[in-house]
Amino acid sequence: MKAIILSAGQGKRLLPLTSEMPKCLLPIGDKTLLERQLDALAICGVEQITVVVGYGADKVESLLKHYSGPQNVETFLNAEYATSDNLVSCWKVREKMAGDFLLINGDTLFEAAIPERLLQMPKNEVTVTISHKKEYDADDMKVQLDGTRLLQIGKTLAAEEVDAESIGMILFREPGSAWFRAAMEQALKEPAARKRWYLSVINEMARSKPVWTCAVAGLSWAEVDYPADLEHARQVFK
Repeated sequence: MKAIILSAGQGKRLLPLTSEMPKCLLPIGDKTLLERQLDALAICGVEQITVVVGYGADKVESLLKHYSGPQNVETFLNAEYATSDNLVSCWKVREKMAGDFLLINGDTLFEAAIPERLLQMPKNEVTVTISHKKEYDADDMKVQLDGTRLLQIGKTLAAEEVDAESIGMILFREPGSAWFRAAMEQALKEPAARKRWYLSVINEMARSKPVWTCAVAGLSWAEVDYPADLEHARQVFK
């Protein structure tokens, strides 16, 4: 199994902590966020990892030169990180998306049991990892479900439509990988799509293709967007 980690952004909502380093290099205990992701994936047997870099790419590459994990880890530069969103990062690395792969947000911390559970799911074409809670805020990437099938995903879903939230990890298996590449190509024919999240493409795919979900109840994860999120992550993963 291989994985792609999207870590091109600066993380401006964490300023001044990210004024000189990208979000993925923020310390969580004695390791960086990225190192913790790599360690968790190593436990799951993920052998090939591509980290999409942009802001502070030289610092990320320097860290990876000294990373001692068992995987083959490479970087891929999105030089347009400052003028585009993560859909463009995905498109630039599309050649790495042949076959089966995990797509992971660079600001999602997770214990190894989460990708393990995801990889043990039935071999569906596209599986989005989700979490349930009592209330959802404007920044949550919300999802609407029909059983375990995803109907919609986005931040602007109406409250009565929301059943869970995406944690920022998706498993693609062929032909789902090909569906995603084709859907990105179609979306990026519109110049405005350069400012879109890749999950907007998953939302469009779900209208005509089966997109499934994997719930991670009882397992630990954290999304790091704001200083309060960082402190929460440090508590959860200390």
